Amino acid sequence: MGEAAGGALGDEAVANYILLMTLTPEGREKVLADPERVLRAGHETNVDGVQGLGLYGVLGPYDFVGIIEAPDNDAAARYSMQLGVKAMVHITTLPAVPVALLQEQSGGGDALATGAEASPGDRGDPVA
Repeated sequence: MGEAAGGALGDEAVANYILLMTLTPEGREKVLADPERVLRAGHETNVDGVQGLGLYGVLGPYDFVGIIEAPDNDAAARYSMQLGVKAMVHITTLPAVPVALLQEQSGGGDALATGAEASPGDRGDPVA
């Protein structure tokens, strides 16, 4: 999964998606033999407009969590499907909405209802 594009790819608006991944039985065998398999599959999966932001191994009911930016649900679904096949994982893909967009903005109106975007500092990005 590649580097972050700072919240937008070119001039297009993008959304973040969380990919919750569980290895298939075949995937478990392959990862034992080749621990870099899932990371390599993330780098090899290319869908126009989709940018990988991170891939993490986790404890709990999932084996990996990925974060991507995509221009729409269709692109995120295509990426998720291709990654699942290449990495031999089952994926649950969730659109991620920054908390700032869930709150009403000053001046009235709900950001989600009006389609307003949060400023880069309000996107839910980590603060340095």
